[in-house]
Amino acid sequence: MALAYLGSNKTNPTSPMSSPPQLILTQDQLKKIAAYKAVEFVESGMVLGLGTGSTAKHAIDRIGHLLSQGKLTNIIGIPTSTKTHEQASSLNIPLSDLDTHPVLDLAIDGADEVDPDMNLVKGRGGSLLREKMIEGCCKKFVVIVDETKLVDYVGGSGLALPVEVVPFCWKFTAKKLECMFEEAGCVAKLRVCCENGGPYVTDNGNYVVDLFLKKCIGDLRAAGDKMLRLAGVVEHGMFVDMATTLIVAGEFGVT
Repeated sequence: MALAYLGSNKTNPTSPMSSPPQLILTQDQLKKIAAYKAVEFVESGMVLGLGTGSTAKHAIDRIGHLLSQGKLTNIIGIPTSTKTHEQASSLNIPLSDLDTHPVLDLAIDGADEVDPDMNLVKGRGGSLLREKMIEGCCKKFVVIVDETKLVDYVGGSGLALPVEVVPFCWKFTAKKLECMFEEAGCVAKLRVCCENGGPYVTDNGNYVVDLFLKKCIGDLRAAGDKMLRLAGVVEHGMFVDMATTLIVAGEFGVT
């Protein structure tokens, strides 16, 4: 596993060689820095997993730009969502699927959380199933985040750990999930659309139940296996031991 940090370094204001004060970067600018660094791993002729979300979007834009300039050639992308498919198509990135390319050279994607062991929470954008299918069969998986995504444990941000479930009797499934992690103070909530207040529907026609945790759930593999044994659960948003390289962009980089 590899870990890289990017960002600006503090300077000594009393030094005659000090650089002029640098502007504080926005979160989106930090994401863009990390995304562009990740694209440096891309080589001509590769089959790429194209992630979903605000950070991955920057990487896809960059890949499209390099293709248009002829600096990359013979790239094939496997999109992890309908939204990513639309973006990549608009940039004239050639696309395919896992049926045609069951092994990928590289995948680039963001993450909602990263713990100290490079385990991830993904899926707050709703694409966790396709992301896991595609990123689980690549030779290298580069994860790009800004420093706000770093947590002490999975669920440590207090934000959602997504679980994709079938619509049938979703309340039953949500209650089972909540009870499963009762000791971690779990609260399960159905994700709803901001537009109409109805259930959020994934690209696969399923619902998402978001788990909110107050404590660590312990062994992640055991917890994940337990969720997948529950009828009604399609997939969970923990990506355990999948990332091979992590790129973190922060206001003050650590090298």
